[in-house]
Amino acid sequence: MADTVINYESKRILVIEDEVHIRQIICRLLRQIGYRLIDEASDGSEGFKTLLRVQPDVILCDVHMEPVNGIAFLRKLRGLSQPKYASQPVIFLTGDQESTTVIAAKDLRVDGYLVKPVSLNALKDRIDAVLVR
Repeated sequence: MADTVINYESKRILVIEDEVHIRQIICRLLRQIGYRLIDEASDGSEGFKTLLRVQPDVILCDVHMEPVNGIAFLRKLRGLSQPKYASQPVIFLTGDQESTTVIAAKDLRVDGYLVKPVSLNALKDRIDAVLVR
């Protein structure tokens, strides 16, 4: 199959992660891939406001955050009446491999699930798969 060329510089990514250090690492990896339009939020609530404002192509979201965690964020997102928001691609980046979390994420139609620490190649491959859909 022919490789689809993705113009990373034109794609907007929202990173929702409560730990500043981890968020910086993820953003650095995204810049290495070629992304330039990167927005950040520290929890699901801030992420939701940012998402409505910037309309990203892909959302990378941690699962365990306070006060609004990734599952609650995704549940709220999927419940929206506007399809352009409700169908936003969301990839979870988490240290959580518990089956209950994975099942909850799948039930909410998460688009990807990466376990931290995430590698550059795994991150790129997962986002590419979502973008070419």
